[in-house]
Amino acid sequence: MVYALGGLGDDSFNDMAHAGVRRASEEFGISFENAEPSSPDEIEQFQAEFATATDPAYDLVCGIGFAQTDGMVANAAAHPDQQFLQVDGVATDDGALLSNVANFVFREHQGSFQVGHLAGPLTTREFSAGAGETTDDPAVGFVGGVDAPLIEKFEAGFRAGDAHADEDVEVKSAYAGGFADPETGRELAAGMYDEGADIIYYAAGGTGIGIFRAAQEYGRFAIGVDNDQSVSVPEYSDVILASMVKQVDTAVFRSITSLVEGKLKFRVGTVNALGLLEGGVRAVYGDRIGPAIPDEVPSTLS
Repeated sequence: MVYALGGLGDDSFNDMAHAGVRRASEEFGISFENAEPSSPDEIEQFQAEFATATDPAYDLVCGIGFAQTDGMVANAAAHPDQQFLQVDGVATDDGALLSNVANFVFREHQGSFQVGHLAGPLTTREFSAGAGETTDDPAVGFVGGVDAPLIEKFEAGFRAGDAHADEDVEVKSAYAGGFADPETGRELAAGMYDEGADIIYYAAGGTGIGIFRAAQEYGRFAIGVDNDQSVSVPEYSDVILASMVKQVDTAVFRSITSLVEGKLKFRVGTVNALGLLEGGVRAVYGDRIGPAIPDEVPSTLS
């Protein structure tokens, strides 16, 4: 398992992938090893080390995150007998899918639309729950980790959901420049809350913990991502309205299941896209304050 930059302990994207391999270990008795790169160069290096290992020899090398793709292409081409899993990217060589890579991508914009369609009407009304409350300004915010096409899908879906609910809602946005910087996340969120944002959604891995801190400091709300963060980080459940859950664990578990059952050959060389219909993304209310959301607030969370 080669994780995305930011590593384990993010209570979000990487931890969801880890949950998938842990489940496979518990159900099938497989063993696994984790690698947490601290730089882009280490991503390709860890992939290569797993692909060339002989004691033990790994049946599957999993790359978690869009930054894995370049290394995946190089390593899959160099080691055609090794099977790989690419999550959040598609490994191609001159436009052709590589025959030894199973690719999983998600329709993040669909789940992000749902939480945008929740945030939009809430910011236009007087609402309080847990440690948060709305203000007189109809405004929300989005914080991304890095300005990359995949992260922009989260923002685009969120903006579309807000606009569909109420075209007059202002959507502020900023990018932190990384996925493991809670202090920058807190500073960006604080700036948005200062400017009247009631609710902030993010796609920034561990950086998002800072957004939850700012929400508590300012008495506003936040929306989690990748995991049900009202459960995974319960100390912030009093400001987490909802979470856009991205089932990275499902992609990992399904691939390992196919490997165990001898069917991974049906997944390699393909792109497996998971959206709302496929159970790949879903929006869930916060465990603590979600029930306080009025029934009449338009949403597509059910």
